[in-house]
Amino acid sequence: MTSVATVNAAEREAVRELAASLGRDRYAPKAAEWDANRTAFPHDERRHLGSLGLLGIALPEEYGGSGAPLRDALVVIEEIAKHCRPAAFQVFEANTGPAHVVAMHGTEEQKRRFLPNIIAGETTMAVAISEPDAGSAATDMTTKGTRTPEGYRITGTKRWISNGSEADTYLVYCRLSDAPGAKGLGAILVEADRPGVSFGTREKLMGFRGIPSADINFDDVEVPAENLLVGPGGFRTLFSAFSIERLGNTTMSLAIGQAALDRTIEYVQERTQFGKALIEFQAVQMTVADMILQVEAARRLQEKAADFPAGTLPNTLDVSLAKCTANEMAKRVTDLAMQLHGGNGYTEEYGLERLHRDSHGWALAGGTPTMQRTRIVSELLGRNFDQRR
Repeated sequence: MTSVATVNAAEREAVRELAASLGRDRYAPKAAEWDANRTAFPHDERRHLGSLGLLGIALPEEYGGSGAPLRDALVVIEEIAKHCRPAAFQVFEANTGPAHVVAMHGTEEQKRRFLPNIIAGETTMAVAISEPDAGSAATDMTTKGTRTPEGYRITGTKRWISNGSEADTYLVYCRLSDAPGAKGLGAILVEADRPGVSFGTREKLMGFRGIPSADINFDDVEVPAENLLVGPGGFRTLFSAFSIERLGNTTMSLAIGQAALDRTIEYVQERTQFGKALIEFQAVQMTVADMILQVEAARRLQEKAADFPAGTLPNTLDVSLAKCTANEMAKRVTDLAMQLHGGNGYTEEYGLERLHRDSHGWALAGGTPTMQRTRIVSELLGRNFDQRR
């Protein structure tokens, strides 16, 4: 299989087919086993994705990436995620996650130190935002980065960290000054092997299996000054860049909904009851039509949000609309797919229950639908609402 080079719109379908065949032929046969055993995605497989150029599609060419539009990375994420979310997560994390933030806001030294190995699949980077008492209320975080003569001392605990205990480096959001709320927040890059970094037991989640999640504890972790990515007062900058990760999240949900729809359309034409195919029943037709409407609505909003000029960030309102719609769609469509499959939909054999479990995980990650609804109104009206009063 050839590697991915910088692509334009005319080549995008070729990239889609490359990703689809990879997901279908290489990862679909392994996905159920990895889910059942909660197997973390193998390092050798991540290196294979790197060798194909899939971990650097939207990252700069000078560090080993392709410098292609983000839309091309989203195409790959969707096609692989239809078959295996842990495999797609590797492409998601490299192209839309914290590595993208480093590419946008990091120093030249940080980019050269971290990006080439991520693009090659040798290392990974995860983002650490949530805490035991700061989930949706992210600005309540208390993890602290104290200035020292050599750099910073990190203390605190992070929770619900996707790829926690597995990633090699963490982009840690923390409080860097005594300024209240968001004004004191910034972000520091912390390598997992630094003294004082430890991890809690991996969570046993309903879905998201194959994507480890664990607490991260920072016990007076010393990091050099050159690991500072964004200083205090840069929270808005960080969360503007986080909209790219939310686009990746949107695409994972879109893939789940599309996969459930595709399997259902095939099933209702083959399965017979009362002497005829299920699709001949009007009630089934109405349900399938609702599934199509929901998937296509999410796709149109995702495409709109992903259509932004190179070198800029997506419109945050468009992203919130797309993410909320796709997250809710994936939950509803996978549920309807299970119903139309009847007892078969409740078995592991057909993979629909796995799609449904994963749909709930992606809806929680990166900002819940409830929080996205709040953001939609806030962004539409151009004002913030204080949830604490």
